[in-house]
Amino acid sequence: MRNNYTIRLEEEKDYRAVEELVRESFWNVYRPGCSEHYVIHVLRDDPAFINELDFVMEQDGRIIGQNMFMKTIIESDDGRTIPVLTMGPICIANDLKRQGYGKALLDYSLEKAAALGFGAVLFEGNIDFYGKSGFDFARKFDIRYHDLPEDADSSFFLCKELKEGYLDGISGVYQTPQGYYVDDTDIEEFDKSFPKKEKLKLPGQIF
Repeated sequence: MRNNYTIRLEEEKDYRAVEELVRESFWNVYRPGCSEHYVIHVLRDDPAFINELDFVMEQDGRIIGQNMFMKTIIESDDGRTIPVLTMGPICIANDLKRQGYGKALLDYSLEKAAALGFGAVLFEGNIDFYGKSGFDFARKFDIRYHDLPEDADSSFFLCKELKEGYLDGISGVYQTPQGYYVDDTDIEEFDKSFPKKEKLKLPGQIF
């Protein structure tokens, strides 16, 4: 990994480049085509979106990575509402993946989230990568993923405390912010403004 990168807050002038980066990064990964570039487009206007935690990674004048956070909650079994964060989409340019940039961006953004006083981050990801930055399975914190049957595999659902002990004594259900749920028709319409790419049904896709 070359160290001549900067991480800074996203600005309005970056929006299209970031959406193009996200589209390239997620295309045909989880579904034929992708929705993530549209998701980030609509989340920026969501009340739960955190402008102070909306980052881009830049190298030689090119945006090579991004990460952003949303406020959400855990509905605790004892009736309390526990404020937490969720994260993403997060991505690094395809030609720079698996070189350490992703971890550098992730660690930086988690540090900033902790500095702003947030207590924990929960989101969906791969433990092999995110475990290196201190994430663990959310079930170890007694946090369940909404609408997931009890016997279902929840190994995709990860958690990291930003304040030690923040989730002590809490068990409950995590709620994905509504902003992440987007309509396929809206995605299709938005995608028309980008260069045409072939959608492929590939092994390992989940949708």
